Amino acid sequence: MSKKVWTRCATGLGLMISLAFTAFIGGTAVTAQNVQTGNWTATLVDDNAKLNLNFERGGEQGHKNQIGQTYDFSELSGLSREQVLSGGAVKFSLAREAGTIDCEGSFQNGKGSGTFTFTGSAAFVSAMKSRGFDFEKDLLSQNGRHRQDRLFTATALNVTTALADDLSSAGFGKLEVEDLCKAAIFKINSQFMREMKATGFPNLTMEDLVKARIFKIDADLVREASQLGLDKTSMESLVKMRIFKVTPAFIAEVRDEGLTNLSLEDLIKLRIFNIDSEFIRQAKAEGVPLEVERLVQKRVGSGRRHPI
Repeated sequence: MSKKVWTRCATGLGLMISLAFTAFIGGTAVTAQNVQTGNWTATLVDDNAKLNLNFERGGEQGHKNQIGQTYDFSELSGLSREQVLSGGAVKFSLAREAGTIDCEGSFQNGKGSGTFTFTGSAAFVSAMKSRGFDFEKDLLSQNGRHRQDRLFTATALNVTTALADDLSSAGFGKLEVEDLCKAAIFKINSQFMREMKATGFPNLTMEDLVKARIFKIDADLVREASQLGLDKTSMESLVKMRIFKVTPAFIAEVRDEGLTNLSLEDLIKLRIFNIDSEFIRQAKAEGVPLEVERLVQKRVGSGRRHPI
């Protein structure tokens, strides 16, 4: 993978996070007392153990707003796995603190479709507002189009007052409604926030925590990076470490062969060109200077490059 490819990966990461979040945020806003309607489709997943539900509603100027989520059958009142497998007409509901989605339709061959009605909870809106999370704030975007009803999003994702209290207890600073949704999507809680803060990671943001969850970056990795001389590592650097598999074991391996004082970019080059301890020993035996660029040149010249 070249530097140009990595740049596309980094750009794609930002887009992926944006799309993953936008899939849940943005559309038609309503008050807690109003009712919304739309269509749903469903498919069995995880060896028929769970149900993936996709909710679709009409929006401004013909745009459609969709939310897709996988649920345990225990979360869907009135619907069982057996009903889905046997097929036929169904009525079920997804009841959450933020509101209730009532569905009706039918299943055939493990797939279903139908219509739904959503009723938001005014009590939830009030409880959240008392905690500093205003679900009715800034409902209009700058271009005049409405954002998707946050209550529907909160219901689908199971955003709760308990989640709000948990995140607030971490002392992470001012959080917004959108941060609650991100936390629900990417499974971020106060424990994870505290652990990451305790590493001394500089200027940690919710976006950093989202990236950390996506790439399975935890406090242990941050500490390991610091111990390896990569102090004040940015989240982008840690993401690169995960993508290119720059592990503590790999760093120790190349250092044992005499390659010390390597930057993260040097380590990434070694991984891109599959330069390991065996290759380094062979290169040294052939008189190749112990320099990253010379090792890369030898690998490219050998015609045996095997990108990871």
